[in-house]
Amino acid sequence: MHTRPDGTVHLDHPTNRHLSSARGTLLVILIGLLPLPMSMSGASIAIPHIGGDLDTGGAAAQWVVTGYFLTASALMLVAGSVADAYGRRRIYRLGAVIYAAGSLAAALAPSICILVAARIFTGVGAAAMIASSAAILAATFTGVARTRAFAAMGAVAGLGLALGPSASGWIVEALGWRLGFAVFALAGLGLFAGTWLMRETSASTRPRIDVAGATVLAVSLAALMLGVSQGPSLGWSDPLVLGAFAVGVIGIVTLIPVERRAPSPLLDPALLRNRRFMGWTLAAATTSIGYGGVLAFLPSYLQSPAGYSAGLTGLIVLLPTIPMVLLPPLAARLVNRGISPTVIITAALLLLAVGNVWLATLHPAISIAALSAPLLTLGAGVGLAAGIIDAQAMNQIDTDQAGLAAGMLNTIDGVANTLIMTLFGAALIAFLTLTLNSPELAGRVATGNIPSEDAEILATHLTAAWRTALLALAGVCTAVVIATAIMVRNVNPCQQKVR
Repeated sequence: MHTRPDGTVHLDHPTNRHLSSARGTLLVILIGLLPLPMSMSGASIAIPHIGGDLDTGGAAAQWVVTGYFLTASALMLVAGSVADAYGRRRIYRLGAVIYAAGSLAAALAPSICILVAARIFTGVGAAAMIASSAAILAATFTGVARTRAFAAMGAVAGLGLALGPSASGWIVEALGWRLGFAVFALAGLGLFAGTWLMRETSASTRPRIDVAGATVLAVSLAALMLGVSQGPSLGWSDPLVLGAFAVGVIGIVTLIPVERRAPSPLLDPALLRNRRFMGWTLAAATTSIGYGGVLAFLPSYLQSPAGYSAGLTGLIVLLPTIPMVLLPPLAARLVNRGISPTVIITAALLLLAVGNVWLATLHPAISIAALSAPLLTLGAGVGLAAGIIDAQAMNQIDTDQAGLAAGMLNTIDGVANTLIMTLFGAALIAFLTLTLNSPELAGRVATGNIPSEDAEILATHLTAAWRTALLALAGVCTAVVIATAIMVRNVNPCQQKVR
């Protein structure tokens, strides 16, 4: 054992105690990555039940999902920076307590206002835990072990996100929506207890927290995502939507001089100038864009006009999770055996493009067999990308910035998910409006609510809109392949096998 110049301790030969701690850390992080995305993707299942029990409309109840997602996405970068300064395990632990308390408050909420407030509070805890997770792994593992750890992280996170709707549906049907939230409270307490298996890590020199930059950035991101998420339902000219966009744009413009004056800026210019890190960040965003729209809107199409039952639709949508779980370890193994990460991420993004083009053969009478191939192709693209993106991005930065880098990755991923889920639906409505000349009817048809009269004609229009949107997604993925390959190229042998 010896001490590096930066003051951190390096173990020449890992002890059994060190290995045991590392394994315990990985186990807790992986377990935590199941309920966190499930709570994000699965709460939408409970919305009809919540609306009925609390006597509220769909728009207000939808904030149970939107409030959590906006808060978690907007605060991840801030949470990562705080974790670097005050200890990643400490912030993860605090996040687990907040997550558990928020989930319990949601389970006991007597009104929709208190429920939404509880979900926003839960999002704060989720941001702290998600941002700290990658930072903890980056500080705990090196070499081949780091690649394997991040590959496992990608596989489990994808599984949690995909299983969210179906698992939450079962919980809500069997236990009710209140006990559904209470389950997540128990999960948060379990993760809090598990933090005693972790070692504490932090930056060698505590950075000053950029309070002004953090405040401006969080408000700006939340406002922009609020505008994007509410635009399709309220209308893009609605005062709330326009106001949100105005606040977001003004905030981003204001952020530039604020960060220039900050002694320890939240958006470190060196990190933004790191071509390879930003290339892997772009790849992460593209992965979300290439798959997020399908994940959000395909179930509606499969039920109407395709005519599949809700249960069978759920099973069909789970098909992509097979390669999403199996391929991340394979991608990590390929990198550790000398295959260029650039080659793997290029293949992953091309698979997303091919999957979207293949799915553009969609039609109301499509069979499960015909759906399986494009969905598995999309899952393969996501699985290969998830196996290497986080590890490769972290390899481009100093470990002292692990929390900040992890927060940036997760923030951009969250923003990309919000954008694609919103813009995909808006694109469907826009394409349908061109042919139906009725925005109201277009909105109904886009969500699978097809009137029985003229159902066949409307299904044809919906299918044409789907094909146009899917081909556009394929074009985006193909274009980004070139940009990503340029930005992450020239990885030297040491980086390929991961330091």
